Amino acid sequence: MAEATMMEWRWLPFQELGTVQLYAAMQLRQRVFVLEQTCVFQDADGVDLHSWHGLGYLPNGELGAYARIVPPGKVFDLPSIGRVVTAPELRGKSGGRELMRQAMAQAVKLFPGRDIKIGAQAHLQRFYGSFGFKPVGELYDEDGISHIHMIAPSNSV
Repeated sequence: MAEATMMEWRWLPFQELGTVQLYAAMQLRQRVFVLEQTCVFQDADGVDLHSWHGLGYLPNGELGAYARIVPPGKVFDLPSIGRVVTAPELRGKSGGRELMRQAMAQAVKLFPGRDIKIGAQAHLQRFYGSFGFKPVGELYDEDGISHIHMIAPSNSV
């Protein structure tokens, strides 16, 4: 696979996703969350219908990264970024960093002046901290993986 920095980004509301785009997003999410991380959970949780979907395409047309931006009031009181995932082949090539930069910029564009909340896997606190996210509350278990809520101020983008 190519370097992550060569991804082309598209941000679309659910209603504008084509069937091939939706299939690729669900396939990547299931590949990582269900198969790799062995989390048995309801991925199609109804939140997708209200979210903006970020699709990072590699030059060969494959989907290399994905995240969704959820409006305030659907999961948290604040806008949130979730289902953050990169293809395993992109790990260590800054794909996750590019994805978070893109997602945070899009979240600020969609919800100016609003802080951003995430439910982060606890072992990724340092990664998300590098984007201005700070932990809030206690660790909690989600699908067998330790998580923590984190908030980034809107001015950290």
